[in-house]
Amino acid sequence: MPEKTIKLSPNSLDLFLECARCFWLDKKAGIKRPVIFSYSLNTSLDQLMQEEFDAYRQKGFLPPFLEQKNIKATLFSNQKLLNAWRDSKEGITYYDKNSKAELFGILDDILEFSDGNLAVLDYKSTGENIAKIYDRFQLQLDSYTFLLEKNGYKTKKKAYLAFYAIDGSGGFIDRLPFQKKIIEVKTNPVEVEDIFKDAVKCLRETVSMDHSHDCIFGKWLAKVKNFMV
Repeated sequence: MPEKTIKLSPNSLDLFLECARCFWLDKKAGIKRPVIFSYSLNTSLDQLMQEEFDAYRQKGFLPPFLEQKNIKATLFSNQKLLNAWRDSKEGITYYDKNSKAELFGILDDILEFSDGNLAVLDYKSTGENIAKIYDRFQLQLDSYTFLLEKNGYKTKKKAYLAFYAIDGSGGFIDRLPFQKKIIEVKTNPVEVEDIFKDAVKCLRETVSMDHSHDCIFGKWLAKVKNFMV
């Protein structure tokens, strides 16, 4: 019987790096970590940001806060293709024939430079005044750059995070004001391929590894086992 195609996402790779056992249990055995509820406000803001950026795209302009950073680029002009990359049922994919595995990503937006190179533009929202770049953000941007290159596009080896940070300085008076920030991040798509291959290799194993030493779920399970004994 041929091996089943493995389908992974940047979030899957992040889970693999965090704890190989939790990753194996999730993808191989279908045993997921306890659900941590997501914030619907973030999802709503992403949709609003898409609409805002698409409106500027139709006019052929960059949003003002990107222009203020002197970014010499335009918003990706192919709205139809961008819509496909944003769609959870399509996305942007790369299939590796040797490992029979697929990496899949859902993009927010793309910047296009005059030399034809592209750079990922990802929307983020936060309730903090400081826009923090977490490791999972870096891996996400590296993975999206990797996917663009595997689909034949040249990239700047960098990406941009468009942060909408809540400005609470004036209090909440029937409004929720935001500060808009843009952060440039260098990307390293080369490392993504190695992580991807290692994750696929992990799932091809019949037995999973131990939990990582700092996995909170592994620590909880160990405490439960000790209590039961």
